[in-house]
Amino acid sequence: MGLDINGIKFLLYARQRGVSFAETATIGRQSMLIDEDALAGVLAKAGEGEATSRASEFTASNGYAEPFLQFLGAEEIVSYDASDYEDASVVHDLNLPIGDEHKERFSVVLDGGTLEHVFNYPQAIRNCMDMVRPGGHFLGITPTNNHLGHGFYQFSPELFFRIFSELNGFELEQLLIFEEVQDCDWYEISDPDTVRERVTLVNEEPTMLLIIARRTEVKPVFANPPQQSDYFAIWNSHQRSEVAGIAGMDNFRRTGLSRLTYGAWKKIQRGVNRRFGILGNRDKHFKKIDPFSS
Repeated sequence: MGLDINGIKFLLYARQRGVSFAETATIGRQSMLIDEDALAGVLAKAGEGEATSRASEFTASNGYAEPFLQFLGAEEIVSYDASDYEDASVVHDLNLPIGDEHKERFSVVLDGGTLEHVFNYPQAIRNCMDMVRPGGHFLGITPTNNHLGHGFYQFSPELFFRIFSELNGFELEQLLIFEEVQDCDWYEISDPDTVRERVTLVNEEPTMLLIIARRTEVKPVFANPPQQSDYFAIWNSHQRSEVAGIAGMDNFRRTGLSRLTYGAWKKIQRGVNRRFGILGNRDKHFKKIDPFSS
């Protein structure tokens, strides 16, 4: 668990978007995985020129991220881990529910690369969501494509659109994706339920997701389990068609692909996506952003 150059950029970007780090919980104690010069460069690009002289301070000490989090505004920092090997503030196995004393306590809960290692993921993410106070945020840095063997899981963007929903008292403010290559670009991902088709990607580089989700109100998390949007639409369409006497609309018709066989469709998808850089010709799904543009 640690903050590399993209993790640092992400936290600076989140603060610029209004995320408060006043009461910060980290899932796993976060290390600083960046050298002094690279950190100074990111700070300068983010408009934090006065802080570049403190880059050595943020990357020194015991190698952990607390000094940098304090720079972001953290007045309280509590780290959670299943083991005390990194001197976490609270030793708790996230496979199990957290106690009520931890709920609605933090302005931000940061998962910098821990939850993919927790077997009982639904319980672990629910713990994190419960820890966020209303108006606060969950921030996630988590693997998607080409991280085979890194942890138990690598995640689909659809999961986070469905998890951080109004039903659970959250709003997914932004979901970003980037490839782990030098000077990589960031892209904002479209909600499959909005574009009315699956947002897919086949690429050749390790790829990460960045999550910014705000808790809008306290609701029971996962009182209704999340459902993948295209299946949910098909079920609803089928139910409506029984009433209207119209045939149900399957996934190919809904995405305009009814004349393609599944195999031909997959070949097209692979050809479009493999060239990545992330977009190919997929502007509807991935929109390039500059995190520090004025």
